[in-house]
Amino acid sequence: MSASEKKRQNMGKLSFGLLGLSLGLGIFYMGREWEEDELQAKKLKLEHAPQGRWNRTKERVGNLFDVFNKPAWSELLPPPYPPPHQKPYTLLISIDDLLVTSTWDRQHGWRTAKRPGVDYFLAYISQFYEVVIFTSQNYYTALPILDKLDKYNFFIAHRLFRESTRSINGTVVKDLSYLNRDLSKVVALDTSASHYMTHPENSIILPKWDGDPTDRGLVALIPFLESIAIYKPADVRPILDAYRGKDIPVEYGKKEAEAKAQHIEEWKKKSHHVSSSNFSSIFGLSQNPTPRGQPPPTYLEQKRMEAQRLYVEEQKYIEGNRETLDKLVEQEQQAMMSQGPASLFEMLVPKPPPTSSENPEAKLDAESQDPAKKA
Repeated sequence: MSASEKKRQNMGKLSFGLLGLSLGLGIFYMGREWEEDELQAKKLKLEHAPQGRWNRTKERVGNLFDVFNKPAWSELLPPPYPPPHQKPYTLLISIDDLLVTSTWDRQHGWRTAKRPGVDYFLAYISQFYEVVIFTSQNYYTALPILDKLDKYNFFIAHRLFRESTRSINGTVVKDLSYLNRDLSKVVALDTSASHYMTHPENSIILPKWDGDPTDRGLVALIPFLESIAIYKPADVRPILDAYRGKDIPVEYGKKEAEAKAQHIEEWKKKSHHVSSSNFSSIFGLSQNPTPRGQPPPTYLEQKRMEAQRLYVEEQKYIEGNRETLDKLVEQEQQAMMSQGPASLFEMLVPKPPPTSSENPEAKLDAESQDPAKKA
C-alpha cells in the first residue's frame, strides 16, 4: 500500500471517528434535562414530558421531524371579538359518542344517529358560550355531520378537526395551549380523558352514548353549564375539579336544591315585612311579580326564564324564515362549489383561522370601541 493510500485511509478513519464523537456528544446533549423555555416552546408540562436520558433524546430527535405531531396552526381559533360581541366562556364539545353515534351493518352501511336533545342543547347553550366543536375526526368526515347539527351556522361558532390535534407518545391530544383563549374560561366536554391529558382541569369526561333513544344525559348537563355562565366565576377550573368523578347532574341538582331551600327560608323570615319587590309591584314597577304567598324566583331562575324566552323567540324566527335561510344556505354552497379547491390539500384540510389583521369584523368592532378612533 502506497503512502498516499495509507494517508487517505487514516484520514477516513479520523473522519469517521470525529463523526462518531460528534454524534455521541450530540446524543448526550439531547438527553439533558428539560429546560423551562424549552417546555414552554413545546407547550408541555414537566409531568407530561418524557423522562430519562434516552426518552428525552428520542423526543428531541423526533422534534426534528415533528411536523405531523403538532396542530396545523399555532393558534387554533381567531382572536376573540371585543365585548359585548364575544361570549365570556368557551365550550369545547366532541362529536363521537357524545352528540352523535355511528353504527354499521351490511344492509344500510354507516348510519349516524343524533343524541336525544342535541338540537335543544346546542341552541340553548349557545346563548351562554362560544360553542366550539373539537373532534378528532377528519374534516371531510365530520363536516357533513356538523352541517346537519347546525344547518344555518347559528349555534356553533368554530369547528376544529383532526389537524387541530397533536400527538403525544402516539396518543391524539387536544392541546388547549394552542386554542388562543383564556383557559380560565374554557370548559371541554369529551368522552376520552386522554384527549385532554395536557389540560385535565378544563375537561368534563362523560360516559359514551351508546345510542339509547331514552337518554337524557346531554340535556341534564345544561343546568350546571348555564349556572357557570350566569354566575360568571373568575376561573371555571376549581368548579370543574370539585365535580370531577361525580355524576354532575345529580350532584349539582342537590346543590341547587339546597340553595333554593335557603332562598325560601330567608324569604319566610322577611315575609312579615314589605319586601322591596312587593313594594315595587304595588306601583307596577316589578317586571316579574310573584303570586301572593309564594317566594320570588332566585337570580338563577330569573336568568333561566329569560334564556328560555330567548330560545323560544329564536326558534320562532328560524321556523318563520326557514325558506329564506334554506335559500341562503343553497347560495353559499353553490358559491363554494363554483370556486372549488385549488388542490387536494385544500379540499381535505380547512383554512387556518384568521389573524386579527385578517378579521375585518373584529378589527371594525375594536376600532368602534376605541375612544381615540372616535375622536
